[in-house]
Amino acid sequence: MDLRKIKKLIDILEESNLAELEIHEGEESVRLSRLPKGSFTAQAQAPVTHVHVEPQRAPAATAIAADSVASAEAVGRALPPGHVVRSPMVGTYYGSANPESPPFVKVGQQVKVGDTLGIIEAMKMFNQIEADAAGTIVAIVASNGEPVEFDEPLFVIG
Repeated sequence: MDLRKIKKLIDILEESNLAELEIHEGEESVRLSRLPKGSFTAQAQAPVTHVHVEPQRAPAATAIAADSVASAEAVGRALPPGHVVRSPMVGTYYGSANPESPPFVKVGQQVKVGDTLGIIEAMKMFNQIEADAAGTIVAIVASNGEPVEFDEPLFVIG
């Protein structure tokens, strides 16, 4: 199932009062669940959304799971003001096409909508992360070669 479809389902779940949503498409199924709004724990926490994709015929197949609550504020990093470009998927972030190439962008560089900011490798596929706003790169939050979570801040464009 396409990761964009999964993100759209997460958005629908977050906008509704549903605690769980399950969709079957061909041989794949997606089940999303979260804590209901207004539920408390000992510490105030944001709702957690889990994504699980699994082929119905192959129960031993690898599944995709993602937490959408990972944010820079949650791990103690404050983001500078500006437009935050977030990871559309779980994977490994790379700032250049290969180790010998210069980075796609640097702090202080001007970018326009559609410019490549970096790439995320997910399941042996390289996905370009493009600027969705024009401006100047204020911060590069992601570290080259490090794993990123869904919805994790990658860049700040001022």
